[in-house]
Amino acid sequence: MRLQKFLADAGIASRRKAEELIAAGRVEVNGKTVREMGYLVDPQKDEVKYLNRIVKPSAKRIYLMLNKPAGCVSTCHDESGRKTVMQYVGDIKERLYPVGRLDFTTEGLLLMTNDGALTNALTHPKHNVPKKYLAVLDTEITEQELEKLAKGVVLDDGYKTAPCVLKLLSASAARSEILCVISEGKNRQIRRMFQAIDKNVRYLKRVAIGDIKLGNLKKGSYRMLTKEETDYLKKFICL
Repeated sequence: MRLQKFLADAGIASRRKAEELIAAGRVEVNGKTVREMGYLVDPQKDEVKYLNRIVKPSAKRIYLMLNKPAGCVSTCHDESGRKTVMQYVGDIKERLYPVGRLDFTTEGLLLMTNDGALTNALTHPKHNVPKKYLAVLDTEITEQELEKLAKGVVLDDGYKTAPCVLKLLSASAARSEILCVISEGKNRQIRRMFQAIDKNVRYLKRVAIGDIKLGNLKKGSYRMLTKEETDYLKKFICL
């Protein structure tokens, strides 16, 4: 088994993040630091350590959704000492990690698991899993401006966004509510999209990932996914 897959299956990190940990020299196999991508390990014979702790494969798969509050980061650790989403799932013994990220100031649906294969599938660009957000602006927005955003706009780094779906829910001189559905995952993408037309997003909440809906889950709380929800997500592994 490849080392990065072993780490992902053990719930250390997603496969891509595991590759970063290996490249950074944070993983040992049988007492030796390994930086080689694709290094093969035998889970039954080899001793793998991360941060000087023995890594063991997780026997139980966990799939849950968290209603992430604003003011915390979507990572397992934060070098700046900021609050992380891990504190909201602290009663779960299995080691989990977030599937993708939500910005520090963004709320809403965040999937968490210890299934590395699923995380890799859901975060892979080729699958384009649609994500639905509620965005609140501190100003009025017109249908013409929404049409411009829906066709794709150029962000501050020169990247042009793919077409998306936008629906105006309400609008006034001091407040506009828009439902946004995007299939990309660029850093702070929705906020930057609106910035491209000189609009400021005051509040942002992710309400759905594909067919998985946040519903009325209380902020800061989590629930396990149903079998139907898990089966839906696992379809992306086979695509």
